[in-house]
Amino acid sequence: MNTILFLIMRRMRVPLLVLLIVYAVAIVGITLIPGMDDQGNLWYMDFFHAYYFVSYMGTTIGFGEIPYPFSEAQRMWVILSLYMTVIAWIYAIGALLSLIQDDALRSMMIENRFARMVKNIHEPFYLICGYGDTGSALVSSLEERFMRSVVIEIKQERINILMMENYPVYVPKLCADASKPLILVNGGLKNPDCAGVIAITDDNLANLHIAITAKLLNPDITVIGRVDSRDVADNMDSFGTDFIIDPFDIFSRKLHTALHAPNLLLLRECLTTQKETCEPLEPPERGLWVLCGYGRFGKAVYEQFKGDKNIRFVVIEANPERTGYPRVECIKGWGTEADTLRQAHIEEAVGIIAGTNDDVNNLSIIMTARELNPNLFVVIRQNKAENQIIFEAAKADIVMQPSQIIASHIRVLLTTPLLVDFIILAKQFKYDWTEKLIKYLRKILNSTKPDIWQMTINQETCPAVWDALSNNQPVNLKCLRTDPRNRKEYLACIPLLLVRAEENILLPEDSECLDKNAQILWCGKRGVMSWMERILHDPLVLTYILTGEIVSRSYVWRWLQNLRIR
Repeated sequence: MNTILFLIMRRMRVPLLVLLIVYAVAIVGITLIPGMDDQGNLWYMDFFHAYYFVSYMGTTIGFGEIPYPFSEAQRMWVILSLYMTVIAWIYAIGALLSLIQDDALRSMMIENRFARMVKNIHEPFYLICGYGDTGSALVSSLEERFMRSVVIEIKQERINILMMENYPVYVPKLCADASKPLILVNGGLKNPDCAGVIAITDDNLANLHIAITAKLLNPDITVIGRVDSRDVADNMDSFGTDFIIDPFDIFSRKLHTALHAPNLLLLRECLTTQKETCEPLEPPERGLWVLCGYGRFGKAVYEQFKGDKNIRFVVIEANPERTGYPRVECIKGWGTEADTLRQAHIEEAVGIIAGTNDDVNNLSIIMTARELNPNLFVVIRQNKAENQIIFEAAKADIVMQPSQIIASHIRVLLTTPLLVDFIILAKQFKYDWTEKLIKYLRKILNSTKPDIWQMTINQETCPAVWDALSNNQPVNLKCLRTDPRNRKEYLACIPLLLVRAEENILLPEDSECLDKNAQILWCGKRGVMSWMERILHDPLVLTYILTGEIVSRSYVWRWLQNLRIR
């Protein structure tokens, strides 16, 4: 605010001085020129009446001559003063309009308004730096759960897109460079309600600067950073960044899971991607794969599979001198030509990975490859979210879109971190166990989109259950699954994971009793969580679930019931 006032006063200094001098000259002149009163005597206008007269004269309102008709000399001075004040006002107003249009002032005013809005947020929020495809998907996911977010984006066109979104909760936004510490502070970095900083810009170095600044200015805050460079990731990790996300590394692990444990991938996709339906994959477990593109994405895939004896790669790369040569057969080319694909033995291949940084080339690669080998298992990289329609038409078996991968991964970390633990524990089980769980989930969900949530049994979020446990009244998972509208029915949900003290129980039984500070991961139909919250918050509903007794909410009726019991 001080900077804004300083800029205004500096730019308006000369126009204000001109106005003051013109008004002073006009006022002093009208007091020195004599006039005639109604008795024919000479009189001089006093300073107050002169100030009053010049004030409305200078604005051309024209109330008339006061307190007596002016003399000729006075009228000549009024004419001169009128033109002087009008010119001074035109000059001052022009300078003011020019100041309002000044980019520096407008930027300061926008930043000041943004900082005030963020300061007035009194609930947990996440500071999201970057509103590209990833940021847009992440903000949408948070808004679905009514979680607050603040966005800083360096490109105005992306801010304009955000302004057009109709989110249920207002999202404060600023077009600025998030790598500057002052911008992060204005965005709420030091706000006690800031739950975390998420650096997902398109620039690795900008994400690194954001992560370092966040950890130095607020060491206790959660910081999530996007990188696609190993050197930057190591640097970011050295400053204590909580979560470092590399979309290529995540996808390469996902592809490895798809080839070796497709049911586990199907389970993870159903629980994390929020899809209406998840179709099972039938990828080849062994054979030759053609990898088109040996950049960051291609190298991540190659490194993930290089120790696998059942998978053999042939790499196609247009500039191997720049990217480096892999330790397998390498064909120089784009992969969009049939000759290049034939050199890579496409007729013998079981799968192809189109992983260049150009969407058109990737689509061309798979279309040409399918003509030569229709039975290929196709994996394609989608670089831009705006090409979603044509990639759906391509009907690839697996589509790798970095923005969606990052957004989905961060959404899980922020909203349901227990889901990560659940997936890790699920890897220990065999194919049949995963298949049975998927079928059971489909039966519970009735083929609808799943809703995943987690809870912690504490006094703030589960007061009714907390009070019951404090009074040594046992509460088990069956109580939470009971429908509060009819205790003989169950809600359409299942507990996936129960964390109790140091114990992790996968798919716990209904008979498992709850402890204070226990954590539970749930999967159920949309809307089930709101019914469960009634049990967690309302002691009368919990009493009905536990005992079947319907307790009146009216003190009078409860008093009458107690009299009848006596």
